[in-house]
Amino acid sequence: MMEMRSTVASIGLCAVLLLVGGCSPGDEQKQASLEEKADTFEQSLDSIRDPKLRDAIADLGGSLLLLERARFKLATKPIEAEYGEDNVALIKHYPTPQALVDTYINGLFVLRKTSHSDYLTDLQPVFPFDTFPFPHGVEWQSVTLSNNKVVPFQPEWSETDPGIQLSPSSSNLTNPDDLTVTYPFFDGIETENKSQPQPVSLKGAVEVIAPGNVLTFDLSKQDVGHKRTEGNITVHLLLLEKNYAEIELTNTAPLAPEVGDDAPNPLLLQARDSTGQFLTRAGSINESTAQVAFYEKQLAEMQKQDAWSEAFEKKLSDQQKAFEHQQASHYAKVYFNGMIDTLQVNVLDFSTASLTRKDLDLPVLRFDKNSLQQTVQALPMPVTVYDDSAANWLKGATLTEDQLKNSVTLSQSVEDASAAHILFDHPFTFNDDLVGSERNSSESPVTFFTANDKGERGEPIELPTEAFELNPTRGTLTYDLNLFPETPAFVVGSIPLFLATIDKGEIDVAKLPKGLSLKDNALIVDQQAFPADSWRFFAKDASGKYLKEILGVSHRAEEYGTAMFDVHYFYGQPSALESYQRTDLSTVQYGFEVKLDKPEAK
Repeated sequence: MMEMRSTVASIGLCAVLLLVGGCSPGDEQKQASLEEKADTFEQSLDSIRDPKLRDAIADLGGSLLLLERARFKLATKPIEAEYGEDNVALIKHYPTPQALVDTYINGLFVLRKTSHSDYLTDLQPVFPFDTFPFPHGVEWQSVTLSNNKVVPFQPEWSETDPGIQLSPSSSNLTNPDDLTVTYPFFDGIETENKSQPQPVSLKGAVEVIAPGNVLTFDLSKQDVGHKRTEGNITVHLLLLEKNYAEIELTNTAPLAPEVGDDAPNPLLLQARDSTGQFLTRAGSINESTAQVAFYEKQLAEMQKQDAWSEAFEKKLSDQQKAFEHQQASHYAKVYFNGMIDTLQVNVLDFSTASLTRKDLDLPVLRFDKNSLQQTVQALPMPVTVYDDSAANWLKGATLTEDQLKNSVTLSQSVEDASAAHILFDHPFTFNDDLVGSERNSSESPVTFFTANDKGERGEPIELPTEAFELNPTRGTLTYDLNLFPETPAFVVGSIPLFLATIDKGEIDVAKLPKGLSLKDNALIVDQQAFPADSWRFFAKDASGKYLKEILGVSHRAEEYGTAMFDVHYFYGQPSALESYQRTDLSTVQYGFEVKLDKPEAK
C-alpha cells in the first residue's frame, strides 16, 4: 500500500498546536520551568554513549516534552472568537462516502505553471478539495515528454544526473504536491529554451480508503458524563469547558481489513458558539493520561539501559503492541478559538471500508493567468464541487461603516527607531476585494504629543513633514524617531478606510445579458460590458448551491494590454449566476488615539 497523506495517524505521540497566545507572569514561570526541564533533558543525552539508545531516548523524550509544551500553550491561550467553515460540509454534499472519493479522484488534473526559467518546468496537480477527510495517497511514476521520452519520478533531484529529471518541487512550499521537470543546465542561456521536449502527460496512481459510514452526534453541556450509542459506535463526552472538549470514542467492531495496519483518526470535532457559527480549532491533544503514562514508563526503562539491543527493541515493541491492543477507545482533547455552546462529533466508522485505487494518466494542461489567445480553451470537468465558503464570504457585500470600524485592530513596533510604525489592520473581506485599486482620500490629520507629569497626553510636538507618513492603502503610520525633538508618548489622528457600495443581481443562465455567455462549465465575461475591477460573478447549479471556481483566465489583446474578456471555469454546470457590482466608493474616517510604546534604551 502506498504511503497515505495527511490523515493517517502515525504511531506515537500526536499533539497538534495551531495557535499560540501570550503568557501571564504565573504562566511565564511555568514556561521557564518547562524550558529548564528541556535543558536538563538535553544535557542528560550528552552522557549516553550508545548512539542508537541516545536517538531513541531523544525521540521519545522530545515527543513527551513537545506534548507538555502544547498542553501548556493551549491551556494559556486567550479565548478569542475566530470563525471558520463547516469542515464536514463536503461529506454532506455527496450521497455516500464512496461518491466523495470518486469526486476527489475524477476531479484531479495537472497544470503546467508559468515559468521564465530555461531549465525548470513546474507541474501542479490540482485537487478538487482544499482538504480531504479520508486517508489518501498519490504516487507519481513518470512524465511523458513531447518527443515520447518517458522520464521516471525520483524522490529528489540529483546533481549528478545529466539528463532530464522529474522530482518534487523544492521551490514552492505552499503547494507540496507540485513537481518539477528539470532540464540540463547550460550556463549562459538566459531565455526560455523552447527546443527542449515539453511535458505532455503525467502518470501515477491514487489510493483512497473510504469509511463505510459517517455518523454525527450533536452534543451540549447536558451530555457531559453520558454515553451516546449508535450501532457499534459509542461517544462519551468526558468534559465540555469554555473552549475545549474531551471525547472518548469506542467502536465495538474491528477495523476493516482494507484499512491495513495504520488506524485512521476517526474523530472530526467541530464547535459552535452562541451565534451558531463554527469556531476554528486552536489545536488538539490525542493522547490520554494512560497513554502518556505508558510512554513515560517506556522512557524510564530506556534511560536505565547502558546500550541498545535488538532484544530490548523487541521488548519495547511487544509492550507497545500489547498496550495498544488493550486500548478499546480513541481519545481526543480539542481546543477551539472561542466559547463553545454546542459540539458536533463526526465519526468516520472504518469497521467497514472500501479501498479505491486508480492508475492515472493525466494530460498536462496550460492555463496562463493572462492569455493572448483569442479563443476560449476548454476545461471539461466530470465532477461537481461546491464552494462552502462563498455564502460567508459574500456577507462582506453588505458591510456597514460601524462593522468596518469595529473590525480594525492596532499593533505597533518601535524596534527600528527610523521606521517606527502603527499598523491599522482589518480582516480582508469581499468588500475590500471590490474596493479596487482606485482609493482617493483627502489628507488625514495626525498629531504627536508628549506626556505630562501624570502620564497623560501633554503638548503637541512640532514636526517636519518628513518625520512621519500615513499610508491609507497599506494601513500604516510610519514615523522616524530620529527627527523628533523629544520622544512622543501619544498620537492622535484619523486614517481613511474604504467602503464599497455593492449591488447584487440574480441572472438565469437561460437569459444571459449581452456581454455574458456560458460555454459548458466556462463563464465568459466581456470586459467592456462588465469590467473586472467593479464586477464579480458567482455560479450556482440546479441545487442552489455555489459552485467552486477552478481557475480564471484574463484574455488580452496584447501583453500587459487592455483585457478583452475573462473566463471563469467551474466544477459543475452553472444554472444561475449572482452578480455583484460596485456602484460607489466612500471613505470612512477611522479616528484614533494611541499611547505609543517607548523604544528600548540602548
